Amino acid sequence: MASQTFSALTKSGAAIAKLSPRASQAALVHTSSQTGSATDAIKRGINDTIRTGENLKNNVASITENVLDKTKETAQSVAEKAKQVAQEAWGSAKETAQKAKDTVIGNAEETKESIKETAEMASRSMNTKNNPNC
Repeated sequence: MASQTFSALTKSGAAIAKLSPRASQAALVHTSSQTGSATDAIKRGINDTIRTGENLKNNVASITENVLDKTKETAQSVAEKAKQVAQEAWGSAKETAQKAKDTVIGNAEETKESIKETAEMASRSMNTKNNPNC
């Protein structure tokens, strides 16, 4: 676009040089206003491009922030679930250990009583054998 404007100005400058002084002055004013319009259009284009870039930058920043927030929320949710699962597993392990302990202690008590009864029977049996009057 700028090269087209420059080419047009060059051609108009050559044409102006061939005109009379009054006509040259009028042609220069006209060419000057065209140059101003082209410059203004270029400035507007640049400003539009800058605004578009800023809007794009802001949109990308906003999207990135939203993604980071969602990722953070998801990570927190996963951490909470993992903590809950770990607590449930620990509770289950403690219950299982307590049941095992109770079973072992119960069996030990039964075994102890059984041994005691067997020992008493053996003792009575021996007493009966040694002392036939019993």
